[in-house]
Amino acid sequence: MGYFSVLVHVGNPRGLGSDMRPVEAVVDTGASDSMFPASLFERLHIEPEGEYPCFYANGESEMRNYGVASIRIGERSNICPVIFGPDGHFLLGATTLEIFKLAVDPIGQELIPVRGLRLGWGGEI
Repeated sequence: MGYFSVLVHVGNPRGLGSDMRPVEAVVDTGASDSMFPASLFERLHIEPEGEYPCFYANGESEMRNYGVASIRIGERSNICPVIFGPDGHFLLGATTLEIFKLAVDPIGQELIPVRGLRLGWGGEI
């Protein structure tokens, strides 16, 4: 598929700190959650809520702080889980894409809206 990036805005979901900050994030469907630099979250006064073990494609793992951030893509905003990453790491992961109901167009290298939600069967067993 290759890589492409999109403009997103990241802010504090509790309304603390300054306005949302624009950043270019690489779309990474292989990542569960989105990851942004811990230093960005510090500037936005977003505190970690705990730690997750994070596993990388090369087989390595490490504990990383996680929390929630307000993310805006285009005109839409949502609260999303985020990982506190090292400087220079701006990744938009699969969970954020699902929250926004977006899919990846690998040919056009863009995010496209998903028409609807898939719900469970809902009938009798």
